[in-house]
Amino acid sequence: MAADVDKRSPEEESKIWPQNGARTPGSGSRTCRGLWTLLVVCAVPLLAVGIKYYQDAQLLRRHEESVRTLGAEGLFLFSSLDTDRDLYLSPEEFKPIAEKLTGITAPVDLEEEVIHDPNGETLTLEARMQPLLLDSMTKSKDGFLGVSHSSLSGLRSWKSPAVPSSSFSAGQFRVFLPPKNKVEVGDTWWVIPSELNIFTGYLPNNRYHPPTPKGKEVLIHSLLSMFHPRPFIKSRFAPQGAVACIRASNDFYYDIVFRIHAEFQLNDVPDFPFWFTPGQFTGNVVLSRDASHVRHFHLYVPSDRSLNVDMEWLYGASESSNMEVDIGYLPQLELQSTGPSTPSVIVDEQGNIIDSRDGSSEPIQFVFEEIHWTSEISQQEAARRLEVTLYPFKKVSYLPFSEAFERAEAEKKLVHSILLWGALDDQSCSGRTLRETVLESSPVLALLNQSFISSWSLVKELENMQQNPALSEKARLHLEQYNFPVEMMVALPNGTIVHHINANFFLDQTAMKPEEEAATFSFSGGFEDPSTSTYISFLKEGLDRAQQYLTQ
Repeated sequence: MAADVDKRSPEEESKIWPQNGARTPGSGSRTCRGLWTLLVVCAVPLLAVGIKYYQDAQLLRRHEESVRTLGAEGLFLFSSLDTDRDLYLSPEEFKPIAEKLTGITAPVDLEEEVIHDPNGETLTLEARMQPLLLDSMTKSKDGFLGVSHSSLSGLRSWKSPAVPSSSFSAGQFRVFLPPKNKVEVGDTWWVIPSELNIFTGYLPNNRYHPPTPKGKEVLIHSLLSMFHPRPFIKSRFAPQGAVACIRASNDFYYDIVFRIHAEFQLNDVPDFPFWFTPGQFTGNVVLSRDASHVRHFHLYVPSDRSLNVDMEWLYGASESSNMEVDIGYLPQLELQSTGPSTPSVIVDEQGNIIDSRDGSSEPIQFVFEEIHWTSEISQQEAARRLEVTLYPFKKVSYLPFSEAFERAEAEKKLVHSILLWGALDDQSCSGRTLRETVLESSPVLALLNQSFISSWSLVKELENMQQNPALSEKARLHLEQYNFPVEMMVALPNGTIVHHINANFFLDQTAMKPEEEAATFSFSGGFEDPSTSTYISFLKEGLDRAQQYLTQ
């Protein structure tokens, strides 16, 4: 029987080998490929880490070389141009210096194609300006003691618009037209979206030249450049950009109300940066639905408050250098159309030119029909909707000081009052962190709507209000409790302050320590924001303390 087993042919034996567990040449190659794949998968992350380490080391080396070569102040100026922070200047980054040295401005690179109609209508805008009142600045009270002359050089020299008059094609204003899903009166939308929030922080201070505008930014940049040659369309602090709202409409026209948050850089090298930030630019444009005709355009910085501009300037050659902050009053900064947009030629029904406008002839005279709106909201309501889009905390109504106490008396509620240096609902604000965190949180909004009448006031306005017999006592009680920069208070309808907390103390109290962060967040219990819970405790304690006064 053993002989029978041994009589197998080589072909038969080759068929039995795999069944006996022997490895074929094909199975060996598959194992090798698997090992190589595993090695490659493991090597890719290691290679990425190695490349990142090498790049960081190179960047650190270049930074050290730059400090040795340029010094701290030279590196500061270099960094103001190096927008991508790679310690190299690309042609695009060097362009501001080239333009300054040659006096030749390169054409703007448009992200979106603008169709130019040579026979289209033209709109003429005029710029008007009254310079900032230096004596409205806090630093003026001590004669600008300690403020170097070079710091304010750009501010002192800016006395008039850079371009008093300029013409635009009507089609350029199509950037203000609403998107297809926002065509009802009262609808709001972002013309230029904000890219910042409380988590992203803010943009660098050590910059002199704005980035090249793109897309819808181009028109806004051109408009603001009539005031000053260095407008930054996206401000350093949130909310940035521009929003718009349809105030009125009919079958042919829109009345669009808009609000823009932008700022100017007033200084140039060798002086350190000086940021000039109006509280807001607002205005409206009346234009046809196809943007072929603009009936009216107006853009301006509101001047109805005692202070309307924030100013910040650096005193050193780094982002962490000391920064001075002040606030002031700008009486006038506005653009206005001289009339409706008009065509350069008039054609008959066959397309033949029957009249034209050239430099040697009198302007063509037109008579425009009056616009009748089929649907509209008030200017105040449109402005409120823009505010809520920019600032969610404005879902709660913040009434003027006197009106808030009258409403509280009528509704038997307490007054939630915020007293601060700059406006709470524009870019001259000294309470940015407050409005972007606790004041817009849902639990705080709910409690304020239920139990309080809210108001915010400028310190300067309450100081002036002390001459008003009806409000002087309430103003005095508020000012007695005020500490820089922001004081939050709970008051009775008669003006008595029952509870208050300073913003700086509040922020220090709610700052999470590293060891507390893990305890604050859990997947089972969700996220409990310490600032929100602390502010709710502050409001509820105000309610409790008010009961003691009301029962006396």
